[in-house]
Amino acid sequence: MTTQTEIPLSADDGHRWNLLAVVPGQPRAALLWLPALGVAAKHYLPFAQALAGRGIAVYLHEWRGNGSSSLRPDKAHDWGYREILTLDLPHSSEALMQAQPGVAHYIGGHSLGGQLACCHAALHASAFQQLWLVASGTPYWRTFPAPRRWLLPPTYQFMAWLAKFRGRLNGRRLGFGGMEARSLIRDWARVGLSGRYAAAGLDVDIEAALSRLAIPTHSVLFAKDWLAPRDSLVGLTSKLARAQSKTIGLNAAQLGTRADHLAWMKQPDSVVDCLLE
Repeated sequence: MTTQTEIPLSADDGHRWNLLAVVPGQPRAALLWLPALGVAAKHYLPFAQALAGRGIAVYLHEWRGNGSSSLRPDKAHDWGYREILTLDLPHSSEALMQAQPGVAHYIGGHSLGGQLACCHAALHASAFQQLWLVASGTPYWRTFPAPRRWLLPPTYQFMAWLAKFRGRLNGRRLGFGGMEARSLIRDWARVGLSGRYAAAGLDVDIEAALSRLAIPTHSVLFAKDWLAPRDSLVGLTSKLARAQSKTIGLNAAQLGTRADHLAWMKQPDSVVDCLLE
């Protein structure tokens, strides 16, 4: 029997959120899942329930500023990759490991969640036994096909400027993300422009850590996903120089819905099959 619970967590700076857990009766592994930018954890419940039906306990992390998070970004409340990697994710990881001490621990994510799952796993290299990526990849502009790639550098610069000017980025109006913190957009845009992962205020070489990560990586990409094309995924997984990487691509016929960045979330069975293959 599968149970669904919420685990209340808090970071050292006072941020509070709920870790959403979907757990089968006898799990054989436990997955910490990181959402896409601007997507609340609850939207991954169909995915979590499908995995639970296959024996995987799923713990859905909540980003700052979304869903159950106690914070919303504005001029007085700001955060970036540093806060996510050093304040929030360690608590969600620890909660998973305390709840599921006798099974293998996986980490994964969708889109930006996949990127930060790579970074978190790299900074805690012995914590996880597998890395799962769905519709994810580096935002580095050179990994995107022409002519779109030529539009990306000015887009990144504009979005970082707008977020700084407004105190936050209203991604709903732009069709990208949700209401996002200005430093988060700054960190994301810097990766898009430079191709290198870093967190402002964090004195750690994330790129070096990524190159040392040596866990199996399973990736799923979609045929019509312009936000995470194949070369973008390759650009991300190639940073994991020591990892064994496997990628499966799905089209609309195989997926049973549009093969784009988001539609799979409501019909996740084919994605689950690929990740567990």
